[in-house]
Amino acid sequence: MALPTEQSPAGGYKKEIVLVIGLCCLIIGFLAGIVFSIYKTPVGGGTTKVAANQPEAPQAGKLTAEQAQHLLQLELEVQKNPNNTEAWTNLGHLYFDSDQADKAINAYNKSLALAPNNADVLTDLGVMYRRAGNPQQAIASFDRAVQANAKHETARFNKGIVLLYDLKDQPGAIAAWQGLVSLNPMATAPNGQLISELLKEIQDKKGN
Repeated sequence: MALPTEQSPAGGYKKEIVLVIGLCCLIIGFLAGIVFSIYKTPVGGGTTKVAANQPEAPQAGKLTAEQAQHLLQLELEVQKNPNNTEAWTNLGHLYFDSDQADKAINAYNKSLALAPNNADVLTDLGVMYRRAGNPQQAIASFDRAVQANAKHETARFNKGIVLLYDLKDQPGAIAAWQGLVSLNPMATAPNGQLISELLKEIQDKKGN
């Protein structure tokens, strides 16, 4: 039997209760966003700590006027010079930031056809495959990134996210994150929690 809900004399919910419930919902929603986050490779490297503290910017689906102009310039550039690896990569980044996953995938693949072992591009490609609803391809891209650069922490972290939440492969996610921790014992999740602590929590729940 459901417990009665505390009400005010007028029959409505007490203001304090509504405020508390609303605050709790906001907190839960915020934490869920952290847990399910997956990250773009940060500029200058692929450490998980940097990626965790650097949200995708600008907000997905939005470009500044300057970025929109740059996107048009890059589209013209790759038409005239299809072997311009950097242009394809930067075009992929702008499609990434404007939430055009299919176009980003195409641009990144063009870049990788010219420079196959760019771990950063492979990692960002994996993020786009996940956003496009293709987690298996995302995993394949992250694996290629790790093959190209065994120390690429963002690729390892993202692989664990996709395995755990998209493919429901908990053992695979644990293995991915164990590899990350062996590489960097101080690697952290987006909320600042050590990956080693996160692994322990997952394993403890698995054992119960």
